[in-house]
Amino acid sequence: MNLRVFLFVCACCSFTVIETAVAATVEGIRVWRSPERTRVVFDLSEPAVFKYFSLDDPSRFVLDLQKSKNRTDFDSVNFSNTLIKNLRGANREGGELRLVLDLREKAIPEVFALEANNSYGDRLVVDFYSKAPSTVEIAKPKPTVVKTIPDKDAKRDIVIALDAGHGGEDPGASGPGKIREKNVVLSISKEIKKRIDKMPGYKAKLIRTGDYYIALKKRRQLARDIHADAFISVHADAFHKKSVYGSSIYTLSADGASSATARFLANQENEADNIGGVPVPDDEMLAGVIWELSMGATMDSSEKLGEHLLQFLKPVGKLHKREVEHAEFAVLKSPDMPSVLLETGFISNPNEARRLASKAYQKKLAVAVAKGIDSYFREYAVEGTLVHWQTTNGFRETIYEIRRGDTLSEVAKRFDLSMATLKSYNGLKSDRIRVGQKIKIPPKNP
Repeated sequence: MNLRVFLFVCACCSFTVIETAVAATVEGIRVWRSPERTRVVFDLSEPAVFKYFSLDDPSRFVLDLQKSKNRTDFDSVNFSNTLIKNLRGANREGGELRLVLDLREKAIPEVFALEANNSYGDRLVVDFYSKAPSTVEIAKPKPTVVKTIPDKDAKRDIVIALDAGHGGEDPGASGPGKIREKNVVLSISKEIKKRIDKMPGYKAKLIRTGDYYIALKKRRQLARDIHADAFISVHADAFHKKSVYGSSIYTLSADGASSATARFLANQENEADNIGGVPVPDDEMLAGVIWELSMGATMDSSEKLGEHLLQFLKPVGKLHKREVEHAEFAVLKSPDMPSVLLETGFISNPNEARRLASKAYQKKLAVAVAKGIDSYFREYAVEGTLVHWQTTNGFRETIYEIRRGDTLSEVAKRFDLSMATLKSYNGLKSDRIRVGQKIKIPPKNP
């Protein structure tokens, strides 16, 4: 071979090696702590080939990224209240970037890569569990016995699972002034919990208590673990038109979305697992006949719960839709409890975003949701609960719908009340009633 040609080929080969010496750059490091794990997210310029191993005495986790380099200040990363003490790193011979995480205790790592999406670029995620992921124990609170009314047999509370959407590395939708959905819905969920916990016979549990992400399937499982009687997923989404506004209630659909907006929002929410964590396959049960039979009754209950919620949300603010909408929301696929998704409003609408971030408005929403839940369970009370016992024995306010042939005096007599008491309790000026009119029956004094 001609010497000049040989040198030219060699020069080209060398140039190629130099160009591909750095395949990926670590552009950012984020840390999240949840009750069951510490998550470290390495934001990459592009996918990286990696390997890892653990060391003991002291506990360390070593991550090697081939042909990579770092552009992040390790000292700026806050590892307080996590399983990690410190992070250090350096490039080794051959262009390999070695990252060493010093751990506070022995932990079991779970490592996976996530592809770029609309919210983030390529990422490498490391989850540290103090126990193996399959054996992580979720605290199962014992049902609290509420004894507001004397009874020899203890009656359990109705448990409501409140699921604040998104969290951690998944911020959800963003509004003006850097208002983030994950923060707004957690704040609203906490307000709803306060209102529910004040109602005798009810107890609310937050699925997410802080700023961390939980996979959609895991959210449903956590609701089952606490034996929830209803599941409410709280959101404040965005739409490509900033003029869109109003709260909505969604339930699971087996036949597609009820509107273009419902389909858009379901696609947005279902994409969350590709942002906040590794995509998790659905339960095998969901594809079976048992699930289909169970879901039939559950979807009907979810529809009724949604209708009761809408009834009380209407006076708080404008509704996006006056009826319950339906779409294939993955987080609602629980066959054993009524499940609804509450869109508190559109954070993409500037006016609505300001309201949603307001504590005063959050409290109004919370009161409405709590009343809607109580209204539903007064009509469809769960046996064995205090609410069921109170309703059955007349110790709770009930609603009676006037039927053809009813008179106010007959209704009063039927419920062992005086006409004056019934009229006063309902604010009636006369004895005249109409078919379909709803009359409140006051509770008895225990």
